[in-house]
Amino acid sequence: MKKNKKRASCFLAIAALSISVLLTGCAGKQKEDKGDKLNVMTSFYPVYDFTLKVGGDKVNVKNMVPSGTEPHEWEPGTRDITNLEESNVFIYSGAGMEHWTEDVLKSLSNKNLIVVEASTGITLKEGHEEEGEAHEEEEKDHDHGEFDPHVWLDPQNAKKEMENIKEGLIKADPVNKDYYEANYKTYAEKFDKLDQSFKETLSPLQNKSIVVSHEAYGYLCAAYGLTQVGIEGLTPDSEPDPARMAEVIDFVKENKVKTIFFEELVSPKVAEAIAKETGAKIQVLSPVEGLSDQEVKDGEDYFSVMEKNLVAIKDALE
Repeated sequence: MKKNKKRASCFLAIAALSISVLLTGCAGKQKEDKGDKLNVMTSFYPVYDFTLKVGGDKVNVKNMVPSGTEPHEWEPGTRDITNLEESNVFIYSGAGMEHWTEDVLKSLSNKNLIVVEASTGITLKEGHEEEGEAHEEEEKDHDHGEFDPHVWLDPQNAKKEMENIKEGLIKADPVNKDYYEANYKTYAEKFDKLDQSFKETLSPLQNKSIVVSHEAYGYLCAAYGLTQVGIEGLTPDSEPDPARMAEVIDFVKENKVKTIFFEELVSPKVAEAIAKETGAKIQVLSPVEGLSDQEVKDGEDYFSVMEKNLVAIKDALE
């Protein structure tokens, strides 16, 4: 991660020099170029989806992380920075998820850009739950900061993110305040219903531990009385050492865990290895960090993916 940040810093310096001439005077002209709609850039899928839902037909939304791309190690390119220079609003989740945000924003000449950190106001969890020297050393190699950034996996946190996005759109476009408020109200009710479904479905279950490939589910587990046992850390491309693998295998056997969860956007090889050793099956549990091309084609969104997650967790714990 440190190498990536150094590379990002070098890139940003070059990018800023290469596009500064082209972008001089661009800021503030966006709405004239593209009609009355707000031009909004979002960092990755959850805030993109929430922005589309609140903004409706009053916004043009571009998402930075492409469909089917795992966002943790992703970094912006020249086109992304150009799009930010031409935008009215930039929305990111924050809490350490987008490590590049501070450097990118400092490089921009668009001083009228309204920036929304969607996780503002959410009580953040410390970045790691499991104990053990080997696992703690693993986390030192990944720079999410001291907090778990996966706030949106608790539907109530997701609702708060959408509220912050709504407020940012109103700040940029106060004329359409009632429109944004009405859209937010509609989806706030859907978040509440989703939250209630999780509570009603999971609270009666006796087994409360899930084994996951990527330790992204701390907020979801805290909301519904579950415990996650992570094979890997907060960053899904981290590699567990043999000691950690042995710990998880022992846990699976001792607790008769029947499902090892993995993610569509990350290699399932580690989950498959543990499943092979224990006789468990593997199953997708989405952190809703980015949808696959097929999911996008099929019209999936935050709510439909979270409903599938609920079914998968219930099946694993019954």
